[in-house]
Amino acid sequence: MATKLFPDAKSALDGLLKNDMFIASGGFGLCGLPERLLDAVRDSGVTGLTFASNNAGIDNEGIGKLLRTKQVKKMIASYVGENKEFERQYLAGELEVEFCPQGTLAERMRAGGAGIPGFYTKTGVGTLVAEGKEVKEFGGADFILEHGIFADLSIIKAWKADESGNLVFRKTARNFNVPAATCGKNCVVEVEELVPVGSLDPDCIHLPGVYVQRMIVGAPYDKKIEFRTVREREGS
Repeated sequence: MATKLFPDAKSALDGLLKNDMFIASGGFGLCGLPERLLDAVRDSGVTGLTFASNNAGIDNEGIGKLLRTKQVKKMIASYVGENKEFERQYLAGELEVEFCPQGTLAERMRAGGAGIPGFYTKTGVGTLVAEGKEVKEFGGADFILEHGIFADLSIIKAWKADESGNLVFRKTARNFNVPAATCGKNCVVEVEELVPVGSLDPDCIHLPGVYVQRMIVGAPYDKKIEFRTVREREGS
């Protein structure tokens, strides 16, 4: 079996990137962010990108780096705060934004990974989220049709992986990484630690290696915090 492990993010993405492609990216704020892969996407110079991600990072981290370089055409996201460049581009009409409730976005990714083209949800009925979408009545209540997400590429981050690509995520970093991984034609993952096949407890694997085509070891990482709040010292 050919190895899934590549020496760095650039080589792992070789042949997978093109202009105007659709990328599903894991992460929640700065937690579980595929930062090495996002840097490599930026450095490749591809443009006209559509990203589906819980958020757009902050000004100088995550997808925010690609906003700075004007490589993103459209964002499909739930939360877009903490990013002044995102705000500027959106208000200037330079960036298309599709707001999607967080649970709906996760389910759209999961649906795409399961080959489900669409589903009905009550979330967003009667709001701007429902504009232009099909409405259907079930049991006397209205539901809107949401489409599954089918991306060209998935980029995610995991805590541990074995050499077959079986993945374990750590705590909150599990968030959007699992559904984002499944909805792309190809999935590239960066991990903190690579372990031998058979060393992971099968009951603790969060994403089977069948979903992973390529991976890199991205460690060491600098654990970033968006807002650091500390208690003042007594007597200070």
